[in-house]
Amino acid sequence: MRQLLLGLDIGTTLTKGVLIDLEGAIVAEAARESTLISRNPMWAEEDPELWWANVVAIVPELLARAGAGAGDVSAIGVSGMVPAMVLLDAAGRLLRPSIQQNDARTAREIAELKAAHDERRFFELTGGSINQQVVAPKALWLWKHEPEVMTKLSTLFGSYDYVAFRLTGQRSAERNWALESGLYDVRKERFSQELLELARLRPEQLADVHASHEVIGEVTAAAAAATGLAAGTAVVAGVADHVSSAYATTAYGDGDLVLKLGGAGDILFSMGRLVTDPRLYIDYHVVPGKYYLNGCMATSGSLLEWYVHQFCDADAAQARAEGRSSYALLDERAGATTPGADGLVLLPYFLGEKTPLFDAAARGTLIGLDLHHTRHHVYRAVLESVAYGFRHHIDVLGERGLTIARVLAADGGARSDLWLQICADVLGRPVRRVAGHPGSGLGAAIAAGMGCGLLDGWSDIERYVRLDRTFLPDERAHARYDELYGVYRESYERLKPLYPQLAS
Repeated sequence: MRQLLLGLDIGTTLTKGVLIDLEGAIVAEAARESTLISRNPMWAEEDPELWWANVVAIVPELLARAGAGAGDVSAIGVSGMVPAMVLLDAAGRLLRPSIQQNDARTAREIAELKAAHDERRFFELTGGSINQQVVAPKALWLWKHEPEVMTKLSTLFGSYDYVAFRLTGQRSAERNWALESGLYDVRKERFSQELLELARLRPEQLADVHASHEVIGEVTAAAAAATGLAAGTAVVAGVADHVSSAYATTAYGDGDLVLKLGGAGDILFSMGRLVTDPRLYIDYHVVPGKYYLNGCMATSGSLLEWYVHQFCDADAAQARAEGRSSYALLDERAGATTPGADGLVLLPYFLGEKTPLFDAAARGTLIGLDLHHTRHHVYRAVLESVAYGFRHHIDVLGERGLTIARVLAADGGARSDLWLQICADVLGRPVRRVAGHPGSGLGAAIAAGMGCGLLDGWSDIERYVRLDRTFLPDERAHARYDELYGVYRESYERLKPLYPQLAS
């Protein structure tokens, strides 16, 4: 009998699955679409039943592609979005669609909480800030607008916690959902009664908290019949998707830094001690005893995609005629311009900004245009703006006395040689590309293997991941970017008082 590990990832747009063996091979992958529901402006919800239906469809497909039987799967881990809110009644039935982490309906409740509670005290307890991602504002919104839901609430947990519940019948919460909920005391490692009272929640409505690799239960007979898995297969607590994805780049050593060039721009710093900063988020690492201090820029690849679709039709047409991607052609043309895009600086705040500014009113801004500039200069300025944003986060890490050992780059944008060279030049550091990053499901599968004693150690992740080219900084380019990074930072500070007028 083979021994395989199953990793499931509950994402915003896709539910994914991956099967791996114990020797370092990814033997099968599959995915199904998910649907983001926005019934009103600023709302972001999903149907957890669709996540489960996707899992039911994906597992047999994975087994068929791997030529495996149900008994070949030895352990299961699930990753997912945090901190999504899934609400169950006492019978385990869903009370409403999930409320996603990027839901922004709670501006009024956030203001009420900030007026009622000392933000410094909140940071002291949680290591984070009162913002649209945490649970308390959304719970207060539900008490105001859907009190019938809150009076029936028996269990509140996250996206991947729900799938683990459907597999095992056990109600548990992985500790990163707990931490990012804004209800958890990061130093005492338990839900805070003080914070629960802010959200009008009771302790018994929160599930027991477990580390990622802890076994929480086994696949039930009902779940086995639905999925094709074997009843009795071990299931671990799971992993927050961004944490799992960072670990799956091999970033588990102290000082490892991950740049994720996806739709948003994520940056995660691996460390062996708890350090917090109000400008950043804090998460538990997959590896016990470690943490990720991390940030998320609201736009990265999504900004680049918007620019290309709005302004680069001629390049797209030529690329199609030549049988290559628009981005490859634009990289070539933008690469022919000089570092600094001939004096352009772009502020990438096209959806406001999350870390390290937490400024919802900030707006995208292009500075330095004159008549000799082309769309290819602006394209380069977009790439450079994201690199400047990463550098801003690295400045925060430096202020906290944290030392970077190596920089890894992953996700779709990391396929661009130009973008990674710009990152190396802006940061003044070598940047190593992760080739064909396998995603969050891999980290969840490794956690399952570790929890069941099937793998030798957390460093086994290196057997499944291939590191590619290293991009070395150019000294002259770095000197030029030093000058323009100063413009980037000062421009925001000068324009900050004006942005609310535009946002209104």
